[in-house]
Amino acid sequence: MKKLRTLSFILVFALLFSFAAFADNGTSSATGSKSIVIIHTNDVHSRVDENPGLGYAKLAALASKLASETGVDPILVDAGDAFHGQTIATLARGESIVKIMNAVGYDVMVPGNHDFNYGYERLLELASMAEFGVISANVKKSDGSRLFEPYTIIERDGVKIAFFGLCTPETAYKTNPKNVIGLTFADPVAEAKAMVEQLDDMADVIVCVSHLGLDESSIETSKLVAEKVSGIDLIIDGHSHSELKEPLKIGNTLIVQTGDYIQNAGVVRISLDQNNKIHSVSGSLYPVEQAAELTPDEGILSVIDAFKAAQQPILAEVIATSEIDLDGEREHVRTSPTNLADLITASMLAETGADAAITNGGGIRASIKAGKITRGDIITVLPFGNYIVTKKMKGSDIVAALEHGLSAYPAQNGGFPQVGNIEYLFDPSKPAGQRVTYVWVKGEKLDPNREYIVATNDFMAAGGDGYPFADLPLANEFGSLDEALIAFIQKNPGVLKYDKYVIQPGDAIWKIARKTGTNWEVLVRINNLENPDLIYAGDTLLVPAW
Repeated sequence: MKKLRTLSFILVFALLFSFAAFADNGTSSATGSKSIVIIHTNDVHSRVDENPGLGYAKLAALASKLASETGVDPILVDAGDAFHGQTIATLARGESIVKIMNAVGYDVMVPGNHDFNYGYERLLELASMAEFGVISANVKKSDGSRLFEPYTIIERDGVKIAFFGLCTPETAYKTNPKNVIGLTFADPVAEAKAMVEQLDDMADVIVCVSHLGLDESSIETSKLVAEKVSGIDLIIDGHSHSELKEPLKIGNTLIVQTGDYIQNAGVVRISLDQNNKIHSVSGSLYPVEQAAELTPDEGILSVIDAFKAAQQPILAEVIATSEIDLDGEREHVRTSPTNLADLITASMLAETGADAAITNGGGIRASIKAGKITRGDIITVLPFGNYIVTKKMKGSDIVAALEHGLSAYPAQNGGFPQVGNIEYLFDPSKPAGQRVTYVWVKGEKLDPNREYIVATNDFMAAGGDGYPFADLPLANEFGSLDEALIAFIQKNPGVLKYDKYVIQPGDAIWKIARKTGTNWEVLVRINNLENPDLIYAGDTLLVPAW
């Protein structure tokens, strides 16, 4: 098999049984039909290992199995956000992931917004290393030319399948804006129409590989493209981390997306007659639970292990020991304060001496379990290489920032404001932009006309996640956020434990939170309180030690 050059052929013959979910749809002499299989992933964020998802080694095994069943190599497609996210990726600035994907046998991908995190020049270097097409039709240079090849055509069993790419225009502010200076992200609908017109006579099947997503809060989505552009047979989507157990059908276009982290592999089957006319397009998910039947491909494991071994001495350095779990779960940091987020903002305050700190919940990418904390753990939590910036803000600017960060609540939002030295109350029943009711800074009521020094990260300072910070005066610049967190933990080892607080008569959970310098939601979570209104004098609560 030309593409699956690293896969174990022993594995192919060992796995002779068929998936219950995937009946053989290969070329049939009896019916004269053809079947093309596409395996797709999205939003892997460099989760290369088997846990929590299939991992790349089992993905390669799945590709080998389907090739054996159908007699035709599947086409491997990624819908973006592959090159950045975990330590194995960030220490090599994405090269490790490209080489792993080369070994797996990927055919094509579209860049996601986080694939620009090393800067677009580095992304072009990674694309040149890739043995698969990195495509996008709507990323334009200042002279109007395209940054990437807009499409590629792949042939299987005499069928020509055209793939064109679309990047989210949100990349302009969902990577650090300095990473895309000089680039524009053209209207996906207009570019898709142009692509379909160009490719219609060149291919039998037209596939859009899209990092647009399906979030209702996004303006440009794959759903919009399907509604506005005819002639697209399939959209392989990413960006919104949507797990579509059943494909979304818009007119004659099928939209598929797997969720994230290869917790599912997507499998699309395109059935055609002998004249290469499409009979049907169907999609399904191959979940991690079903992958228990697969044996990881040894060749892929060896590639992954080689990168890990080279990086291990740096990552293994123990920088502290924690008595407590530090919560960086995606669904928590994008909707509410957590103890890890509080620790990060505390480190920003310690580093800068600022009046307050605001960082985006979406920048916190992992939790840390109790026990030894390594440098690698910190880099995994904060993988973006951000540095700390202080800005001069009026109190009214702080309120505007909170309103912006809370505008999508209760939906998960990467821009959710994780704060230090700021307390606020808000009413989620009110319209976005009118929700914040009270704000305190350093325990005092906010003065809308007073100037405050606010620490944030360089991503947000440049307008990342849509925050209105870019035009505010710069106060100072500092070192990296991950190094500030390491320094804070090492200087204050007592922060990695809980203190005990005895509930006093008249206490309420929010009062205790204010007394102890934390948030009531953090107290509810670390104490596993089913009803925060039911606390009793004399009982003991765990509270953060900082």
